[in-house]
Amino acid sequence: MPTPMPPQPTAPSFEGLRIAARGVTQEVKGAGRVLNGVSFDVAPGRLTAIAGSSGAGKTVLLQSLAGLRAPTAGDVLHDGARPGPPGRDFGFVPQDDIIHLDLPLRRTLTYAAGLRMPPGTAPGALASAVGRALDALGLAHRADTPVRALSGGERKRACVAVELLTRPRVLFLDEPTSGLDPVTGAALLRTLRGLADAGTTVVLTTHVPADLPRCDRVVFLSPGGEVAFAGDAAALCGAFGVGTPEEVYEAVADGARAATAPVSPPHDPVDVPARVPEAPRTGAVRQWALLTRRGVALLLHNRLSVAVLAGSPVMIVAMFAVLFRAGAFDPESPDPGSTAMIMFWIAFGAFFFGLTYGLLQICAELHVLRREWLAGVRLGPYVAAKLTTMLPVLASADALLLAVLRALDRLPAAGWATYASLYASSLLASAAALALGLLASAAVTDPGQATLMLPLLCFPQVLFSGAFVPVPRMTVAGEALSWAMTNRWAFEALGSGVGLEELWRDGGSPLGPPLLASYGDSFGHPAGRGWLVLAGFTLVFLAGTWAVLVRKCRTGAEGSRAGR
Repeated sequence: MPTPMPPQPTAPSFEGLRIAARGVTQEVKGAGRVLNGVSFDVAPGRLTAIAGSSGAGKTVLLQSLAGLRAPTAGDVLHDGARPGPPGRDFGFVPQDDIIHLDLPLRRTLTYAAGLRMPPGTAPGALASAVGRALDALGLAHRADTPVRALSGGERKRACVAVELLTRPRVLFLDEPTSGLDPVTGAALLRTLRGLADAGTTVVLTTHVPADLPRCDRVVFLSPGGEVAFAGDAAALCGAFGVGTPEEVYEAVADGARAATAPVSPPHDPVDVPARVPEAPRTGAVRQWALLTRRGVALLLHNRLSVAVLAGSPVMIVAMFAVLFRAGAFDPESPDPGSTAMIMFWIAFGAFFFGLTYGLLQICAELHVLRREWLAGVRLGPYVAAKLTTMLPVLASADALLLAVLRALDRLPAAGWATYASLYASSLLASAAALALGLLASAAVTDPGQATLMLPLLCFPQVLFSGAFVPVPRMTVAGEALSWAMTNRWAFEALGSGVGLEELWRDGGSPLGPPLLASYGDSFGHPAGRGWLVLAGFTLVFLAGTWAVLVRKCRTGAEGSRAGR
């Protein structure tokens, strides 16, 4: 079914941004010189297409024009000044989706507006901005539809709607029609045409020949990253003496260059003024609160997440019921071997909860995060929001696990102090594993890789926890590795909290003394020692997550501003 043409935006109360490229040359690591002396102008309120064959440098040029890549040589000017940090007059839509897929469209845009709009913006103004963006992109009738259920063209327009929330003066789009059918692609170009007519400067890259006649101007790059043509779209075919845009691609591939291709004008970069500083961003605490609320909403709207959250505790409890007989902690006739294994599997269950909950939290939304980082979202509140979103769920799962095990007589009939210690050990083990999962999720590039990380992270935690091979019986290398395993410290803290040493010594089981000798002083320290180590691991893993995200966001937007 053809995508309906959205209503055209009303006349603007602002003027689009004027962009000038002056002798822009870009060297890219591993690819060499991608752009070579590129010069042209983009007038305010115009729809400009950057075209060329694959590898011609279209995306690199778009990032350079947007100020996300500092040129190796030459200058990019915005209204006669070098680009500053991306602000609210700046919109950038990469090829990947920059919105979450699970929430309804209006709710998705509402969260985005809260993160992007100026501090102190009233809720009514946020709602107005969302409604205005939906109307401008012809999506008002789809406002309550989950983003995942939108068509490809509607989803791309939804990404544009996010950028329109702050009424940007310039909108950059990387391959917006890629993957769309001809009718949907034409409808999206008409939408962008309307935005340009309303005053926004629109610059896009494309490899679709049919897009070129629908634009005002075309900058056509040769395979060597030079300008083969820069001028009105209507003059493109005539400049190469061909009849169709498809033939222009063939001519440029054969080395043709239009007679009107510009020469880089001289300029003095010393005289170029600096851009004004970026506008104030939403405060860190408010960002954390918004990101936490959005995280909870996304969690509840994702069926897979709900299934994992509900299924993991059920699986672990069922495993305990099948593996261990009741009464292992009976002080009159304890089963020392079973008590040690029960403590280990509680520790591993808490670890497994945290790791599985954390592994998919970041890698699945990295493209969204990179764009929001450019829009002013701080990475510290983002990482903290992941922790505060998932930790209450983990706290509930750990409490349920201990309660069910006590009801099944797999744990001793002890007082509140003992169970408070067991709960603290389990929760800190889950928190450390969650932080490790977030670090792994930040380090990989897609959910498939995160899934492969699960066994790689679990096996060492089992082997070097000190449960199956006690730490005193390990080799020097094995003991050194055990220090880096959160499961070791959780296992020892749980064993100390439940009093394994006293139970084995005083219970009368012939297996007790050999186990005491085998485990040495593993359970002879206060549980608080394990808590401190687990808390330290949590902080280290969270700091590592933040550092990895800083690097990835900067790498994903080359030349973008540091410090976020």
